[in-house]
Amino acid sequence: MKVRIFVTLKDGVLDPQGKAIHHALESLDFSGVNDVRAGKLIELDVDPSVSREEIDRMCAKLLANTVIENYEIELPETTSGTVS
Repeated sequence: MKVRIFVTLKDGVLDPQGKAIHHALESLDFSGVNDVRAGKLIELDVDPSVSREEIDRMCAKLLANTVIENYEIELPETTSGTVS
């Protein structure tokens, strides 16, 4: 089962990578971009037996620095249309 985890900086945390991207876009004459926040996407291929709670513990213990980062877990939809 493929699981996606989106990790982003919390509001108020300085984002130097986002600032560098914003500056580069401006220098390439792209206008209208007010701000950039950079994050990361982590994809896991896990056994179907791995629970959402276990994935949440993986995020909290290793994949995200919960002091300065938020994370969102995206699980595939089941055949019934509900999220696992």
